[in-house]
Amino acid sequence: GLLKMDFLGLKTLTLIKDTVKLVKYRLGIDLDPDNFPIDDQKTYELFQRGETVGVFQYESPGMQKYMKDLKPTVFADLIAMNALYRPGPLEYIPSFVRRKNGEEEIKYDLEACEEYLAETYGITVYQEQVMLLSQKLAGFSKGDADVLRKAMGKKQIDVLNKMKPQFINQAAEKGHDPVILEKIWKDWEAFASYAFNKSHSTCYAWIAYQTAYLKAHYPAEYMAAVLSNNMNDIKQVSFFMEECKRMGLAVLGPDVNESYYKFTVNENYAVRFGMGAVKGVGAGAVQTIVENRKDGNYKSIFDLAKRIDLRAANKKAFENLALAGGFDGFTETHRAQYFHHDGDGITFLEKAIRYGSKFQENENSSQVSLFGDASEVQIAEPIVPPCEDWSTMEKLAKEKEVVGIYISGHPLDDYKFEMKYFCNAKLESLKNLEQHLGKNLSFGGIVTNVQHRTAKNGKGWATFVLEGYDESYEFRIFDEEYLKYRHFLLQNQFVYFKINVKEGWVNRETGKKSDPRIQFLDAKMLADVLPTFAKKLFIHLDIKDLHSNFVTQLNELFAANVGDNSVTFEVMELEKIKTTVADVSVITPIDVDEEVIDEAGEDVEMNIEVPVEKEEIIVKTKLSMPSRKLKVKISSELLQELEKMQVNFKLN
Repeated sequence: GLLKMDFLGLKTLTLIKDTVKLVKYRLGIDLDPDNFPIDDQKTYELFQRGETVGVFQYESPGMQKYMKDLKPTVFADLIAMNALYRPGPLEYIPSFVRRKNGEEEIKYDLEACEEYLAETYGITVYQEQVMLLSQKLAGFSKGDADVLRKAMGKKQIDVLNKMKPQFINQAAEKGHDPVILEKIWKDWEAFASYAFNKSHSTCYAWIAYQTAYLKAHYPAEYMAAVLSNNMNDIKQVSFFMEECKRMGLAVLGPDVNESYYKFTVNENYAVRFGMGAVKGVGAGAVQTIVENRKDGNYKSIFDLAKRIDLRAANKKAFENLALAGGFDGFTETHRAQYFHHDGDGITFLEKAIRYGSKFQENENSSQVSLFGDASEVQIAEPIVPPCEDWSTMEKLAKEKEVVGIYISGHPLDDYKFEMKYFCNAKLESLKNLEQHLGKNLSFGGIVTNVQHRTAKNGKGWATFVLEGYDESYEFRIFDEEYLKYRHFLLQNQFVYFKINVKEGWVNRETGKKSDPRIQFLDAKMLADVLPTFAKKLFIHLDIKDLHSNFVTQLNELFAANVGDNSVTFEVMELEKIKTTVADVSVITPIDVDEEVIDEAGEDVEMNIEVPVEKEEIIVKTKLSMPSRKLKVKISSELLQELEKMQVNFKLN
C-alpha cells in the first residue's frame, strides 16, 4: 500500500525554537520541548484561566472562553477540545464541559460504548472512536471500519446506505437494541462528516501544550519570541504588546546596548524591542552594533560612531535608531539634540558620524613617526548642541514614523476616561455611515494630516485624519462648520468631536441620493471634556465588599479630591445565574484527508453560530443613596485611584 504523509510548515515550531534559544542565552538552561512533563500544574492553570493569547490553536476568543469553562486538568482534555472546536462538534462542547465538571450525568447509548468513550465523557469526538465502536458493536473488520470512516468524512451517501443495514443487523445479532443502534448511526451521520482524526488532534494539542508550558514558565522569553515571529506585521506586534502589558511584562524600546535584531529579554526581565523592527535598520547595521559591543557597552554616540563599521550602518540607520529611542541610554544627550543644527544645515548626528569616520581613518592610516611610534592625532569630539527636548507627543509621533506603532506609550492613554465615558462611537464604525443615519455620534482622537483648502467659490474647507487607539478615519469639513471649528485642526491636537449623520443630498437631475453626510455639532479639546461634561459620580458597591478599611480608604480619597460634583452610592446584592445564548465563534475546519492549509501553514477560519451557556451576574437588591454633603472634583487622578482600589463607578 501507499503511505501518505502530510508535512505542515508551522511558524509555531520556529517560535518554540526561538524561545528555547532565549532561555539558553539568558538562564543557561537547556530545554527539550519533547520532554516537557505532561502533567505540569502551571501549564494547566494557564489554560484554565483562558490566558492563551499566542498559544497555538487555543488563542481565539471562543476557545479562551471554553478553556475557562472546561478547566482542563489532563492532556486528553486538550486533545478533545482541539477536535471539538470546529463546525459540527462545536455544539457538543457545552455538554462536554458539564460532564467533565460533574454537572451532567455521563451517559452511554450502550454499556459497550464505555470502553472507547470514557476518555471523552460519553461523547464521540474522534474518527478512531467511530472505527473502534463499529468493530466492537457490529464486528466490522478493520478494512470495513476504515471504509465507514472515509464514507462519513467524504459524505458518500451511497456507501453509507449500503453499510447501515450491515451495521444494524450485525450489531443486533450481537444482542444490541436495534432502536438504540438506529440512534447511534444517526448521530454518527450528523457528526462524523466533521469528526476529527485523534492522532492529528494529539499532535496539534502537543504543540499547543509546549507553547503554553513555555508561556507559563518563561513568559518574557516566550512573548519575545512571539513578537519576533510577527515582526513584519505591525498590527500583530501591537496586539502582542497589549498581551505583554496584561501579563505585567514591560516592553522596552530598542537600545543599542541591549537590543539584537529580534526581540529579546534583558537582565530586568523586560522584553526589549529588536533593532530589526526599526525601518531602515538592516541586518548588517545590527550585526556591527552587536559585534562591537562585546568589548563593552557604548558610552556615548561618539563611542558608538568610533567603534562600529560605518559602511554597514548608514546615516538613515543612525537617524531612525535615534527617533525610535535606540540612543536614549546615552543620558547626556536627548533625541531632539541629534537633529539640531547650528544654522549650518548639518545635524549633530551627522557631525557625530563624520567624527567617527575621521577617527577610524586616522586609526587605519599607516603614518609612523620618526621614532617608529604610531602618531596619535587627537580629533576633538563635536560639541553637543543645547536645545529643548521634544514634547511627549512629538517623540511618540516620530516613534510611530519609524516603527509603525507607539512604543513608549500611547498619546491617548492620558484621556482614557474621556474616551470611555463621553465617546459613544468608534472611528472604525464610521466606515458604514448608513447604520448611523439620524444618530448623534461622539468620539475623540489625535488630529493628523490636516489639509486646508479653498474651493472655486473662495470658501475654505479642509480634510483631516483623526486617529484613535488602533483606528483612523478621514473627515472633510466645509462652510460654516469649517469656520467654526478650524482652530481645532492643528497637527497632533487631541480633539473631541460630536457629529450627526444625515441623509445624502438628492441629485435634481438623476434623482439619485448621495452617500450619507456628516454634520459637525461640537468640538472640544479632549482635556476640556471631563471638566465640562462630568457632573455626577456613581459608586457601585457589592455589599460583600463593604468593610471598615475599604470605607476609610474611600473616605480619605474623597477628602483629597474636594470639588463641586455630586456623589451617589449604589449598594447591591448580586447573584450569578446561567443562561444559554447564541454565540458566533471563529473555528478552524480541517478535513483530515484533504487538509486546507494556507501558505503560512495555518488553518483556514470560518464563523459559526452555536448555543453557549453563559454565566450572568444579576442585581437582586439595589439601594441608591445620593450624598447631600459629599462633593468631589471629578478628574483623571481621582478616577485612576478608584480603579486602583478596584471600585466600579460610572459618570453622569
